[in-house]
Amino acid sequence: MNGERFIMKVPKVIRTFCPRCLTHQKHTVKIFKKGKPRITSWGERQHKRLLKGYGSTPRGKQKQVKTTKKQSMLLKCEKCGYVSVRKGVRLRKMEVASK
Repeated sequence: MNGERFIMKVPKVIRTFCPRCLTHQKHTVKIFKKGKPRITSWGERQHKRLLKGYGSTPRGKQKQVKTTKKQSMLLKCEKCGYVSVRKGVRLRKMEVASK
C-alpha cells in the first residue's frame, strides 16, 4: 500500500479567524510538539515514587490499542502575532506543505 495515503498535508499559510483581531487574517502554521518534561514537577515526582522499590510496576501494563495520535496545529497571526492552538485531529502523520 502507498504510505502517502495516510499523510495530511497542511499549507504553510491559512486564512482563518484571529481571536485577538476579531477578523479573519492570514496565519502561519506549525505542528504543535510537546515540550521537555520538568523533572521537578509534582506529577513526575509522584510517578517516580510509585515506581521506586522492590518488585514490578505498581500498575498493570496496558496494551497500546490506538495506532494514531491527535496532532494539533499552532497558528500565528501575521498581523498581531497572536499564537493559538487548533484542536487536534487524529492522524497518522501531518506535515506542512512546502508551497
